[in-house]
Amino acid sequence: MNLSNPKLHTLESAVALRGQLREAGRRVVLTNGVFDLLHTGHLYYLQEARRLGDALFIALNADESVRALKGPTRPVQSEEQRAYALGALTCVDAVVVFREPRLTKEIEALRPDVYCKAGDYTLEKLDAGEREALQRVGARIEFMPFLPGFSTTSLIARIKAAGSI
Repeated sequence: MNLSNPKLHTLESAVALRGQLREAGRRVVLTNGVFDLLHTGHLYYLQEARRLGDALFIALNADESVRALKGPTRPVQSEEQRAYALGALTCVDAVVVFREPRLTKEIEALRPDVYCKAGDYTLEKLDAGEREALQRVGARIEFMPFLPGFSTTSLIARIKAAGSI
């Protein structure tokens, strides 16, 4: 099934959109992640991230990288389905699927004003190459408050437990 998603961009079209926003004086926030099963923690985080600028771009891990990060049973939803769900959110302006292990190329191409991650990350936990790319493009790095008690892994466990009742 091909889901129509006007917020899903190639890196090239996202760079063009970024350029238009820059010319208009708008600040772009970039975040990235798997966003496998959207839950309250994701929604809270994305809404808070959007408040840091005028537009929110999400770099979404491709299916292959999710398997490498999370194991062979993930993702639960395909990258197309995850991008569609993210694109339906009003706080999200653009989604780009990235296939490399690191986000360095996307950071250098998009040149965000702000890069943000959830509060379970620290500056030391960020990949050194990504951190250097963020410094080169002059992006401010922000860590959003982590909303405890919400994770895709725990949600999957609860779904499995509910299925055995």
